[in-house]
Amino acid sequence: MKNIHHLGAIACIAISLTSFETEACTRFIYKTGTDGFIVGRTMDWMEDPKTDLWAFPQGMKRDGGLGEGSITWTSRHGSVIASFYNVATVEGMNDAGLVANTLYLAGSDYGDAKASGKPLISVGAWTQYALDNFATVAEAVDALAKEPFAVVAPVLPDGSAAAGHLSLADATGDSAIFEYLNGKLVIHHDPKYTVMTNSPTFDQQLAISTYWKSIDGLSFLPGTINSSDRFVRMSWSLNAAPKEKDERLALATAFSLIRSISVPLGLSNPGKPNIAATIWRSVSDIHAKRYYFESAYNPSIFWIDIDKLKLSAGSKPSRLDLGSRPIYSGEVSGKFVETEPFKFLAK
Repeated sequence: MKNIHHLGAIACIAISLTSFETEACTRFIYKTGTDGFIVGRTMDWMEDPKTDLWAFPQGMKRDGGLGEGSITWTSRHGSVIASFYNVATVEGMNDAGLVANTLYLAGSDYGDAKASGKPLISVGAWTQYALDNFATVAEAVDALAKEPFAVVAPVLPDGSAAAGHLSLADATGDSAIFEYLNGKLVIHHDPKYTVMTNSPTFDQQLAISTYWKSIDGLSFLPGTINSSDRFVRMSWSLNAAPKEKDERLALATAFSLIRSISVPLGLSNPGKPNIAATIWRSVSDIHAKRYYFESAYNPSIFWIDIDKLKLSAGSKPSRLDLGSRPIYSGEVSGKFVETEPFKFLAK
């Protein structure tokens, strides 16, 4: 009876701590037994965001996608990326092993871009800018902390607000989370930041995690699809997972973690597009420079060896078209087809 009362009390506290607006998507960094790092991520949305995979080479002339006043750059690194409605780069890994994942954050506030007087960048280009320009998390933090641009976030093609926070990870296990709050860039930089979900903001996610560290996860963990609940469950599972030395077992562990936090197909809330089913999952093996992709609609996993893509300067952008939900398996770098790159989200 005592235990029942104890669990009931914990449940009440849990509810009070997880009553934030809830979203989907989860990201983690798993450290293997050989000191390698694997990044896992779910993409949860109310509809299929028509994701394709793209290979973007070094030497591409880029801009922020907003016409006059946009920031411009030339890509230093080639990358394989996943698109979102083919108007945004939502994640990817570059040829240096830097992994970027953008997750929805309803409370994002990018400020008044025009009033800033800075060059402009579409929120759809933000993740790509990081992949194109940086080899390590530390390098990205140093550069982005200077706020070289102002982010503009037009409405997404489905009518939802474009709002997100960006996470980066590299071959050393370093990690950083970038959020725009009240018009200011906030950076959380530390290798211990191995889990990220959506709302609340990352500082509040850390506070929730601190509370749950005192609870025996084998006896009780919060179980809803709320963002804060998923943060707690993934943090506990990641800490409990064995650090496998065998490459195949390490990969299997990463996939088991990301599948365990996924939301079943069919669950959605039309008023909140980010409380929704898992549409796809990805796993980025940084040491192997291998990007794995798994659609919730298909019964197979496929992957891309980055070193097999044409990413050297002078190569053409190419796409792996996933629009018809083709069933791929194994290594698919040879199936990418030269295609003009998509245009970043703009008004």
